[in-house]
Amino acid sequence: MTLVGPVFRVLGYFMVGLAILMLAPALLDLYFSNPDWVAFALSSLFVGLFGLLLAVSTANYRLTHLSLRQAFLLTTVSWVVMPACGALPFLSLGIGFENAFFESVSGFTTTGSTVLIGLDGMPPGLLFWRSLTQWVGGVGIIVMAILLMPLLRIGGMQLFRTESSDRGEKIVARATDLTRLIGSVYIMLTLACATLYVFSGMTLFDAVNHAMTTLSSGGFSTHDASFAYFQSEAAEWVAVVFMMAAGLPFVVLIKSLTKNPKALMQDPQARVFIFVVIILSSLTALYLGVENKFTFNRAVVEALFVVVSIITTTGYGLGDYTAWGPPMMGFFLLLTFIGGCTGSTSGGIKIFRFIVFFGTVRAYMNKMIRPDQVVPVRYGDTKITPDLAFSVLAFLVVYMATVGLITVILGGLGLDLVTAISAATTAISNVGPGLGSVIGPVGNFADIPSSAKIVLSAAMLLGRLELFTVLVLFNPEFWR
Repeated sequence: MTLVGPVFRVLGYFMVGLAILMLAPALLDLYFSNPDWVAFALSSLFVGLFGLLLAVSTANYRLTHLSLRQAFLLTTVSWVVMPACGALPFLSLGIGFENAFFESVSGFTTTGSTVLIGLDGMPPGLLFWRSLTQWVGGVGIIVMAILLMPLLRIGGMQLFRTESSDRGEKIVARATDLTRLIGSVYIMLTLACATLYVFSGMTLFDAVNHAMTTLSSGGFSTHDASFAYFQSEAAEWVAVVFMMAAGLPFVVLIKSLTKNPKALMQDPQARVFIFVVIILSSLTALYLGVENKFTFNRAVVEALFVVVSIITTTGYGLGDYTAWGPPMMGFFLLLTFIGGCTGSTSGGIKIFRFIVFFGTVRAYMNKMIRPDQVVPVRYGDTKITPDLAFSVLAFLVVYMATVGLITVILGGLGLDLVTAISAATTAISNVGPGLGSVIGPVGNFADIPSSAKIVLSAAMLLGRLELFTVLVLFNPEFWR
């Protein structure tokens, strides 16, 4: 109990916090005289009481620090329990727990895949709850990536230690100051995004919901047609700007906003991220202009919107981009693997790991030509150690193997190859829409088998937790 006691106590606090959040959509439904407020009130009561019981029953355990083993366990357990609790309000739609859990997991992991149809006529409380789960999940992802993952040494993340994190074997409470700063900037960016959405023509309700799902790289919308519903180029440009902001390293973004305006361009992965977006968007716009006869303006806007939406794993829809031609389908499938920067709300492999990977490959090729040459691998001014390079390569191998395994499982459950491989990729990378007529950008996950939804729910959690956080729990050595 020494191992799990503090974990259960923190989990209890998390559940109480989630119960309080559930009151927001309940009050919204009450304001609009919608009876669905009862579902949120009952869910809040159940989750709150259970969380309080956990916290009280484990009150003897001190929380001055958590060991690395407890950090692994808490991270995995909380990211399973919170979506399970968050699924309760969706049961009022009569969609079954597997669908409700899928929707909730997609929200908290900021994936954006959905099984719900008829969003335009859905109660405002449920629409707000979907957006709120992504917004909360987004800030949780930032905090986890900046404060926790570096200490867990997952996929090269040890490079991103912060001054407020202990460099020993403990997860300490001194990181609270950085957490407050992250939360403050996250809220300010969300408010700024919502304000600009209102000026671009959205209603206040739509603007708030889309601001939350933009900054979290989530992609949930209040309409079935997603962003295509608004027919507003101004809103599309606002979305591009804030999706880019969500895909940048958050600590570096904070520095550029508060201390050093040049911080973004001085950060290696931020520079690469911006460069990749510009190049890929330009190539896409050129293709649209030549092959699809788009006007220059629409080619630039749609190319930039779709490329940024996929790379940052936001997944907003702007129509059926798979109709642009077969080359675009393969191109967009590759984009789902990239992801944004480490320390952002984006999913995917992350730009940082690609920098280390290509640097390692280049060094190895130089060694093949001149075996006696010493070729250091660098990330900016930092020399990449063999241990860090190996952890990145191990992550990439496990990442691709997991996508392959999930694809095989989905194929065995009856999905065709295009649907299976794109569903596996979009789940692990936390992107949202896949390819094909079923789960494509104008499709929905409602019609796939329930067993496939369970598999994809697990895949979304695996991808969001960077794989090894979960896999290490299956190592017998962990429990000794």
